Amino acid sequence: MSETASINLNGSSYEFPVITGTENEKAIDISKLRDQSGYITLDPGYKNTGATKSAITFLDGEKGILHYRGYAIEELAEKSTFLEVAYLLIYGELPSKDVLEKFRADIRAQMMIHEDMKNFFTGFPSKSHPMGQLSCLVGVLSSFYPESLNPNQSDEEEDKMIINLLAKMPTIVSWIQKKSLGHPVVYPKNNFGYIENFLNMIFGEVNQEKTFDPLVIEAMHKLLILHADHEQNCSTSTVRIVGSSNANMYASISAGINALWGPLHGGANQAVIEMLEAIKEDGGDAEKYLAKAKDKNDPFRLMGFGHRVYKNFDPRAKIIKKACDDVLEKLGVNDPVLDIAKKLEEAALNDQYFIDRKLYPNVDFYSGIIYRALGFNSDMFTVLFALGRLPGWIAQWKEMRDNKEPIGRPRQVYTGETLRPYVSIKDR
Repeated sequence: MSETASINLNGSSYEFPVITGTENEKAIDISKLRDQSGYITLDPGYKNTGATKSAITFLDGEKGILHYRGYAIEELAEKSTFLEVAYLLIYGELPSKDVLEKFRADIRAQMMIHEDMKNFFTGFPSKSHPMGQLSCLVGVLSSFYPESLNPNQSDEEEDKMIINLLAKMPTIVSWIQKKSLGHPVVYPKNNFGYIENFLNMIFGEVNQEKTFDPLVIEAMHKLLILHADHEQNCSTSTVRIVGSSNANMYASISAGINALWGPLHGGANQAVIEMLEAIKEDGGDAEKYLAKAKDKNDPFRLMGFGHRVYKNFDPRAKIIKKACDDVLEKLGVNDPVLDIAKKLEEAALNDQYFIDRKLYPNVDFYSGIIYRALGFNSDMFTVLFALGRLPGWIAQWKEMRDNKEPIGRPRQVYTGETLRPYVSIKDR
């Protein structure tokens, strides 16, 4: 017999089916609750509400598990490449060698962006944040590719749109970086891979190609893989709910970028570096700030430690910690801010206060350190997060469309004034 749950309201009992996921996750299907009883549920922040069924990512925060399409994140980070993982997330299976090579070639062929997009940069204020620029530039792609506005695209048309965005995102990001420095943009090279192209467009110059240590390239692959998807978080749910209105993919991803921008979400790795900078400016005493973090009466909190979802450890942090150590050793970076970071990390991993509270360094802590060591400005960190998260957003948008999910329409419990008469302005 199928498992059910009962809700008793005003003497009436209502039965609702219990849904079990493939990893034995349990959910009560209340989709007919309001129709049958007139009641809704109230769940601020949707912390206990499943808005969709998804076959893309499995996350168990209590056990520190993260799987993409059934593959452990540890194995993908060690053995795979970013574009291979992107294909897996979007299409459901790891590609064969021939399929992967075609996928890479198709992306490489579309990495150039229309020269008219340079005009947008002249309109951005000089101090505009890179995330604001990114959301605008991704959204405006629908103007250059108006066929994307058709909500009834064929699979082939949809695939072209997916390839187009995966290809153009690193070029757009690099242009944002170059324009912020007042430098001429660097165009993609057909003989470079995805990560090499991106790094060359970011750090290279028009008169000189740059070479990158394989360890740095590997670290970038890992960083982007670790950020590629993370189940139904704020930005991913935003992409799905915007896409549910039949908004085009570019508009939906642009909305996700704006959601990611918040310091409680994707902006956390930028906040880590800003915190470390503040500690340095105050004399660089890491012990002082560790004590402040332990003081419940002190408003200071350590950024990049602990996680809302992972109650034990962040599996991504274990992977990226080694990459972080390797990159810092290889580059031989001499930076007092990174020295403070290492002191905080060592204390948090060994101090019983942090161990008892599961306040381990998370992926935002280590990614911020790596990006700074590579030479990125801190306001670019969230843009790099968006570059990594792009395949997951696309996969979630595609899944929502393929499943023909209804338009998102949350309910509310109204707490305002009841009906009252209009008062003429002379009597107010």
